[in-house]
Amino acid sequence: MTDGKITTTKLGDHGPEVSVQGLGCMGMSFAYGPADADASRATLERALELGVTLYDTADAYGAGENERFLSPFFKAHRDEVVIATKFALSIPPDDPTRRIVRNDPPYIRQAVEASLKRLDVEAIDLYYMHRRDVNVPIEESVGTMADLVREGKVKHLGLSEVTAGELRAAHAVHPIAAVQSEWSLFSRDIETHVVPAARELGVALVAYSPLGRGFLTGSFTDADQDLSADDFRRRQPRFTGENATANATLLELIRSVAKAHDATLGQIALAWAQQQATIHDLPVIPIPGTRKPGRVEENTAATGIVLTDEQLELLDGIAAQVAGDRYADMAFTSAGRE
Repeated sequence: MTDGKITTTKLGDHGPEVSVQGLGCMGMSFAYGPADADASRATLERALELGVTLYDTADAYGAGENERFLSPFFKAHRDEVVIATKFALSIPPDDPTRRIVRNDPPYIRQAVEASLKRLDVEAIDLYYMHRRDVNVPIEESVGTMADLVREGKVKHLGLSEVTAGELRAAHAVHPIAAVQSEWSLFSRDIETHVVPAARELGVALVAYSPLGRGFLTGSFTDADQDLSADDFRRRQPRFTGENATANATLLELIRSVAKAHDATLGQIALAWAQQQATIHDLPVIPIPGTRKPGRVEENTAATGIVLTDEQLELLDGIAAQVAGDRYADMAFTSAGRE
């Protein structure tokens, strides 16, 4: 950190300059139980004070409500923030719990116009394909996204949960600034193929859920017992029953490293994620989500922690021991296609 603010990095060879840690905003409107709007607004302001410039949302978060909620903050600080949002998860009006993946050009155009209206901005800084519809050629989808850049509606393109092959095919159509995938001490599958491809192409890796959806902070140990009924983590296999019990024991290794740094569990998990930039030689920007100003202070402070080689080695084997998949339906991710 410099002057009390975190440092910056380039979002790949083709993207803007952004803070080395971003802010995931999903939980301010969606997925993690009741939110306090005033606390969330204070969190956004505190993040900006600390140098956070990359703010991540999606049209599917609260069926557009997250974009609407963020709009006043973005308008007040338009020249200071990089707005990232996503399309692809269509929500049927008759069943708001379902998500239908759509990558067809007419839908992309419909989605971008709706996001621009909700955000009330002239252009989206980073526009991601949230999930991949394998029935639509990725060249066709990215071709339409590239048209949005030429039309001035979008500045840079991103992809989320894609394979290395899909990234290469997309990049051949138009430069991709960032790939967003789950990457944490608990989730490391992208290191085999996606990370090397991103490094080769000059694409940044934006790591979502770097805190394992809060599990790596020790803030809960069993989703069924500790979280509200509307918290979607209760539907994720890692966080309930025997899986949760087994995974909680893995935190002891992180706890030992945290003690050595006089840090929290979450700070060690984030420091590990930040350090992957050096280990893999590409920009890595974790986007931990929080709704509390104190937590964003804790998270950004992790950018100043450097783990030793011995500590990295100690943490290295955790992911292989994790019980349970990331999602109940892994078809929702790139894992089954790699």
